[in-house]
Amino acid sequence: MWQALYEELKDRGFIVITVALDKSAEDARPWIEAARPTHPSLIDTRHVVAELYNVVNVPTIVWIDERGRIVRPNDVAFGADTFRQLTGLDASIHLGALRAWVRGEKPAFTTDEARAQQTLPTATDQQARAEFGLGQWLWARGRHEAAARHFERGGALAPHDFTIRRGTMPMRGIDPMGPQFRTMLGEWTQAGRPYYRPLADTARRA
Repeated sequence: MWQALYEELKDRGFIVITVALDKSAEDARPWIEAARPTHPSLIDTRHVVAELYNVVNVPTIVWIDERGRIVRPNDVAFGADTFRQLTGLDASIHLGALRAWVRGEKPAFTTDEARAQQTLPTATDQQARAEFGLGQWLWARGRHEAAARHFERGGALAPHDFTIRRGTMPMRGIDPMGPQFRTMLGEWTQAGRPYYRPLADTARRA
């Protein structure tokens, strides 16, 4: 869908940049080659984008205007309704808002509104990412037991950050959609916490 949206709106100066958070380029390559995107499609093996934009789950969408300003901070949005039963999110709402913004029919957030909606990492969140980064460094050097300790510590510090909790699974040979993930997700949601957190005003801005 994002490829189709890019083709639809590219003549208006709109560009889609997709970023896969994967442990290696080879993990993402089959999906990218199957999609055959004509827009930039990047692979972030070190979670740099997640750290810079405080991405704690995927998919996360950020709108950036022609001046490089964030005009809609981290939001959950899907290009289709494939996972609507799981997420409860209607893909058409966000896509409609995005089309309206690009076409100049409705504005995005003002600077103050965007800042009010933006979620910034706490000191504990930053410590969790440092633990994750150290774990990656150790894992790449074959020190898997030491790496696993830092992965676990990072997940404990920031249990809401599924880019850390799930992101370490493939490195450890664990299926990120398998039983361990489902158990983790069940424990999280049964405690009354959402897995996806769309912006509160999604319906109002659509």
